[in-house]
Amino acid sequence: MVREANVKQATAEKQLKEAQGKIDVLQAEVAALKTLVLSTSPTSPTKELQSSGKAPFKKGHARNKSTSSAIGGSHQDLTMVQPIVKDCKEADLSLYNEFRSWKDEPTMDRASPFLDKIYREDIFPCLTFSKSELASAVLEAVENNTLSIEPVGLQPVRFVKASAVECGGPKKCALSGQSKSCKHRIKLGDSSSYYYISPFCRYRITSVCNFFTYIRYIQQGLVKQQDVDQMFWEVMQLRKEMSLAKLGYYKEEV
Repeated sequence: MVREANVKQATAEKQLKEAQGKIDVLQAEVAALKTLVLSTSPTSPTKELQSSGKAPFKKGHARNKSTSSAIGGSHQDLTMVQPIVKDCKEADLSLYNEFRSWKDEPTMDRASPFLDKIYREDIFPCLTFSKSELASAVLEAVENNTLSIEPVGLQPVRFVKASAVECGGPKKCALSGQSKSCKHRIKLGDSSSYYYISPFCRYRITSVCNFFTYIRYIQQGLVKQQDVDQMFWEVMQLRKEMSLAKLGYYKEEV
């Protein structure tokens, strides 16, 4: 009986050692799979391992591209995909030389090379409207500095001439002929007529007026705090505003 008990004990100890060996092998395999998954994915597979008891790695496994990972490699990838950009500018030498030549002897004559280019590229397109006759009158008033713009409804009655003729209306633009909400109206020189204009047309007119105002200041010698380079870039900024206006971009008072 003692011998039989010893045999059973030896057999049990042998089976225990074999079982422990199998457990050690399985633990080693699980650890290896964990390492493999962590090295190929920025997210932890712990939850999947706990729920299924199996490693989530399988053939055709794709990387999780979650941006919430704190792994440095993912941030480097984002930096490469989304480069940092900044606004830059560089003077066109032809434009700059034309401006300097004009600045030496400033004139409001549109035949000068400097102004001729701006008329063709910015001013004419900006002040081209479907009502061409009125558009020409607007340009002439801007050149002569005799155009006035006022908000609709804010002009006291006593300052409005009884003979004034209002063209267009609060819901129709006199320059475009389109049905638009008109919050301003213009008056040309000594004319007694008022013309309702839409916010878009108003912005196109004011962008041209701002340009003429600045170059008049230069011509009259009133710009004393800026050197030639600063004046040039201010002119380019005003041209940029005219370009945006003629393309349909505008700002509206709310």
